[in-house]
Amino acid sequence: MPGDTRPIGVFDSGMGGLTVLRALCARLPNEHFVYLGDTARLPYGTKSPDTVRAYALQATHLLLSEDVKMVVIACNTASAVALDALREALAPVPVIGVIEPGARAGVAATRNKHIAVLATESTVKGAAYVHAIRRLMADAMVEQLACQVFVALAEEGWADTSVTTAAIKDYLEPLFAHPGAPDTLVLGCTHFPVLKAAIQRYVGDAITLVDSADTTAAAVAETLATSTLQTDISAAPRNIHFFATDSTERFARIGAIFFGREIDSGDVTLVDLKMV
Repeated sequence: MPGDTRPIGVFDSGMGGLTVLRALCARLPNEHFVYLGDTARLPYGTKSPDTVRAYALQATHLLLSEDVKMVVIACNTASAVALDALREALAPVPVIGVIEPGARAGVAATRNKHIAVLATESTVKGAAYVHAIRRLMADAMVEQLACQVFVALAEEGWADTSVTTAAIKDYLEPLFAHPGAPDTLVLGCTHFPVLKAAIQRYVGDAITLVDSADTTAAAVAETLATSTLQTDISAAPRNIHFFATDSTERFARIGAIFFGREIDSGDVTLVDLKMV
């Protein structure tokens, strides 16, 4: 019914998905959220597809126990290998991943049909963005670039340092060293929005950066707007409940970098997903 005040569930293997939660909070000021970071078992990118699907099902089982009305997979690896399984298992609860919204936004933004995806090694290896982009634009030229060091830089909070600037230059300089370079960069890892401003400074304003966090938030907003799940504007002030599967103190400390605001460790509940 209209005015559905149940929370939206968001999960990731760790902290990066907090950039998605941050974008969701900005886009949907009246919605409530439950966020789960499976920090005890990160990174998902080194695990087999079967293992990631099992972890994702455990994560969403916890979210469902919190009576969520929608699930957002704020993890590129889980989006790539577990989206279909979760949609089948959780129906009729809507499930939205980060890859398809990012691909759609990249296709909409490009003028020369040349898109580069900046991601982790595991996402590049799986080529999920390449497949998603070419489903939408068959003649697109899609380059992938594994920028693994960006993850560590983001987790250190080094969004604007000489080390970060040097890493961006080393990764991206070859991409723009020839004619016909991409005009659109998709940030294909939920850690990377932390470095967005520094990347934009390096590539210049003529290059469009597609933030997977922002595009996922837009997809969630669109789904809510076309359903009966939207929270009424008169709902109570926002509530966010955090869960982590390892150190709540570290989750709060490092998570604040991605969420863009302080997180009180007392607001983070430690949970063992195997016991849920």
